[in-house]
Amino acid sequence: MKPLKSIIYIVIAIALLSAITALCGILSSKGPGEYTYTSIRGQEVTIYGKGIYQHMSADVAVQGIGHDFVTFFVAIPLLLVSLIGYRRGSLRCKYLLTGTFGYFFVTFLFYTTMGMYNAMFLFYISLLGLSFFGLASMLLSFNPDAVVAKFSNRTPVGFTAGFLLFSTGSIAILWLGIVIPPLLDGSLYPINLQHYTTLIVQGLDLGLLLPIAFVSAILFLKKKPLGYLFTTVYFVFLSILMTALSGKIIAMAVSGVNVFPVVFIIPTFNLFTIICSVLLIRSINNH
Repeated sequence: MKPLKSIIYIVIAIALLSAITALCGILSSKGPGEYTYTSIRGQEVTIYGKGIYQHMSADVAVQGIGHDFVTFFVAIPLLLVSLIGYRRGSLRCKYLLTGTFGYFFVTFLFYTTMGMYNAMFLFYISLLGLSFFGLASMLLSFNPDAVVAKFSNRTPVGFTAGFLLFSTGSIAILWLGIVIPPLLDGSLYPINLQHYTTLIVQGLDLGLLLPIAFVSAILFLKKKPLGYLFTTVYFVFLSILMTALSGKIIAMAVSGVNVFPVVFIIPTFNLFTIICSVLLIRSINNH
């Protein structure tokens, strides 16, 4: 396995730029503080009023800060460590690196589309592009015909694919529970919309990420090469993203928001995604 030289430069650029954006999110505090804003739909929204997320709603802004902590202290180190292993020829680290690229791609896809415009915009779009090309390059570097042979016969296909299907269905039901009731009662606009233009998270999840997870799990159950590849990469990505979600829950709790019962649900899902990631990575023949 010959490492891609361009990946080194992409990783270094992502590490530096994302460290800057994360630290700006964590440390910036300039602004008047919280205030109430009436949206175009007549909904009163509490705006955060501080730092680079000052125009975001207060509950979403603190989630962004929690996400930044995970990016800085978990995702960036994992990106660098997996790069080192990948350069040394570790196939396991290749999967880790690919999944971590997926985390950065989805993170800055959300930051670019949902984050209210701020001074980090050029950083967001740069990181979106870099992580996309990093992810695409890594995925295309795998030989689909050789993927299955690199996994142990004891790979927990049923358990990991089953959990992925369960989590995908659960999240889909959760998001549809936000979107459908207002359509049925005629109010149209979910309260979660706040002052934003649309439901970005729910839209991208339902339209893109959840279908990818569902198809990956089905292909994995059928023991197709792309099922092994996509499911393993997806679990690495999902384990980091769920860690970011856990970080968001902690940030909300610290700010005084009632996080029951998600304070138990999200970390439990997070734990299972990490377990599945570890089981799949350990099933790979490292050479």
